[in-house]
Amino acid sequence: MTTTPRRIGIVAPGRRLEEEWAIKATNIARQQFGASAPELLFHPQCFATDGHFAGADHVRLDALVEMANDPAIDAIWIARGGYGACRIAEDAIERFGLAARKKHWLGYSDAGFLLAGLYARGFRHVAHGPMVADISRIGGEKALRRALMWLHDGDATTLEPKVETGTAYLAFNLAVLSELLGTGLEPDFTGHVLMIEDVSEYHYAIDRALFHISSSPNVRRASGIMLGRISDVPENDTPFGEEPEAMVRRWCERAGLPYLGRADIGHDPDNRIVPFGLRL
Repeated sequence: MTTTPRRIGIVAPGRRLEEEWAIKATNIARQQFGASAPELLFHPQCFATDGHFAGADHVRLDALVEMANDPAIDAIWIARGGYGACRIAEDAIERFGLAARKKHWLGYSDAGFLLAGLYARGFRHVAHGPMVADISRIGGEKALRRALMWLHDGDATTLEPKVETGTAYLAFNLAVLSELLGTGLEPDFTGHVLMIEDVSEYHYAIDRALFHISSSPNVRRASGIMLGRISDVPENDTPFGEEPEAMVRRWCERAGLPYLGRADIGHDPDNRIVPFGLRL
């Protein structure tokens, strides 16, 4: 257990964070931990606006590097998803020093680009899990409490229930995973259980992404695939005729990948935490 309050740096590599969400997150941390509550340090960049993004690319990049390289900060918590992380991830990682490697990193969705690149370069405290913006969801407070428990002291009760010692894991949003394959951010999947989830994608887009990832020689070296929640699927103009789990089973069979069942992750308040790499 930590003996002194941890300092958690919060940055937004993609979209802007609403200030009221930051206030709510701070209050939740204080209510949950009292005097030992971690200090949430929101970089001003989180509240910047430049079109779609939380500040221009160079603003988001500099903020990420600044907090990552600050030795007084114990962890980096991604504020929000929304497209943007892939535009700065490689440049940011090139500028990260030893302090960045010692930190815990938590996020999901679009942040998967950054998390994948970190893990690919040997960062060992990286996890797929709730972000600050999840407070905007109905029931989102429990997601933030779960994230804070993991960031505070690595509380094992926050983890996806099937995460076992002696097994290596990776977890990604399906669309993000499909897009990062073949880039400089792609990690090594060899021997890892790969968990996938997605939101707001048509059935045909899910099927197309599964074709791509299951065709990857790198992904085929995984020990198997688990399916998280596929939520808020729009209706096709013509019914697709196949549900996501059937798609995953079919593509896994064609690729010679074991299908390992369901995972408790997704774009919702019940999203559990999946640390990357070998669970010790």
